Formats: sequence, structure tokens, C-alpha cells
Amino acid sequence: WKRQAVVICRDHQYYTGLNNTHRNDMFKGSLVALVTPMQIDGRIDYDRFRDLVEWHVQSGTDAIVAVGTTGESATLSDEEFEEVVTTCVDVAAGRCPVIAGTGSNNTQHAIALSKIALRAGAQAGLSVVPYYNKPTQAGLIAHFSTIADATELPLILYNVPARTVTDMQPETVARLMEHPNIIGIKEATGDVGRLLALKSLGVEGCLLSGDDVTACEFMRQGGDGVISVTANVVPDKMARLCALAAESKWEEAEQLNEELLPLHRALFVSSNPMPVKWALAQMGKIDSGIRLPLVPLNDTEAEPLRVALQQLGLIDA
Repeated sequence: WKRQAVVICRDHQYYTGLNNTHRNDMFKGSLVALVTPMQIDGRIDYDRFRDLVEWHVQSGTDAIVAVGTTGESATLSDEEFEEVVTTCVDVAAGRCPVIAGTGSNNTQHAIALSKIALRAGAQAGLSVVPYYNKPTQAGLIAHFSTIADATELPLILYNVPARTVTDMQPETVARLMEHPNIIGIKEATGDVGRLLALKSLGVEGCLLSGDDVTACEFMRQGGDGVISVTANVVPDKMARLCALAAESKWEEAEQLNEELLPLHRALFVSSNPMPVKWALAQMGKIDSGIRLPLVPLNDTEAEPLRVALQQLGLIDA
């Protein structure tokens, strides 16, 4: 395994040999799982995308995850992937880190995406557990180790068994986190006990929730932050929630989290990112385009989300 990594820090300068502690400090707080805006015909709307990135920078979002699940990574070409990540890096301009969703169920494709992301200027890659293939835990170790060996891009693991079927166990994560180029995990089971299990195994690194509903409790238990869908809609509030958690101001944090709970839940009334794209379209932030096999949210599905947005004053009643 390689003992050095090249990362691009906030000032866009290259540094070699950064240890995991320094790299982990870049990825804390509210990290948005950013949507990829599209026009009605499915073409990527780069003007709206640039506006969203700027909005997040101005709203205090701590890092941006581009072309992840919420960014419809499954239906973007490699050329679109590179352009979206490059655009995100260019607009962020060193004001917040950019993570690229580099995962694939094809190990060689994941390596290729990681190399593209590094070339585009991303500070890390978010690599999901391979979907459909149903690998064993040994297969997961081999998959992620092979990716981490093949690229200098720091890697954040992503465990989301609701989408991938395979559940990466804490012991597997602990084994993988021994690799110097694997720096953290997005744990999206919604089970806060997973964080405690990881800590009991001595796992150190960037420990991020992938579940907005339980993210506040995840941070109370010692997590570093959340890769958030909700942050697409209320970036300032999610940044505030994570800042309160970092300061151990739990009464205020929990009060704000209670205010956001209806939105957290409503953003998953149907498959992500259908609800969040509907919400942002209602707010005038993006057009309503989305790529097949996903389709726009229908009015019946959208009603709980409409109510949640109205309660927060984000759309008119």
C-alpha cells in the first residue's frame, strides 16, 4: 500500500505525505450530497449547478459531494462526471472541499472514476459498496483495497445497504481503515450503534452519517458530521446544526433537529433524489428535470414534502 497521498487543499496547492489526521480535518460538519440540476430533456443545467455551488459556499456548507447518489451518478456518463466535478471545484475555488462520488460495482471503473476525480481537482472520493454484485466481506476488502492502491485520491467508504443489499460490517471497515489512503466512512444504515461498534474496534478517521434523521444523535455519539440530502434545501440550517453539535450545544442542536425532522423524513417519501429535486424546483432553485428510470415526484407523493417546506417558510402556503 502506498504510504503517501496527494491531496488538493483549500488553496488548491498540492501537498504530499499528509497523514490521515490532517486530511480528516477537511471533512467535518455539514457536507451536502448535491443534486445535479437538469433541464426537462435531461441535459445537465450547468448554470443552475454553478448557482447551487455558490449558494452552498455562501450558506456555510462545509464540503460538497458532487455526483453521488443524490447527484444521479448512475446515469451520468464519465464525460459528464468529469465536467460536473470540474465545475464544482472551479466554483468552490478552494472555499470548501469537493468530494466526488467515485463508486462503482465495477472495480476497474471505480479506479477510472477516482483518477478522473483527482484530475478534476476533487479532494476525496466517496466510494459506495458495490451494488447488484452482492460481494462477500472479503470481496469488499479486496474491492476497496484495490481502488485505494491504484489512485492517490483519498477514499471515503460509503455503506448504504438499503440501496446496495450488501452491508459492510464494522470489522470490515476496521480492516479497510488500516489502509493509508482510506480516510473515512459514510455510514448510512441509520443505526447509530454502528458508530459505537466502529469506535469499539479502534476505527479512527472521518466518521460521517449518511442519514439525516439520525445525524444529530450520530454526532452526539462522536461522529464528525453528515453527508446530507436535507442540506440541499436548507444549507444554512444544516450547517448551523452541525456547528452546534461540534460545540456540544446539544439542547440547541436537538431543538433545531426537531424543527427539521419533518423535512428529513419527507425528503424520502420516494426514491432519492426524486423528492429533493421536486423541493428545489418548487423553491425556484432548479428546473424539474430528472433522468430515467427516475421520474418527477407526483402530487400525491409530494404532499408531505409540500407541507414540510411550507412549515419552514420555504414555499408559499
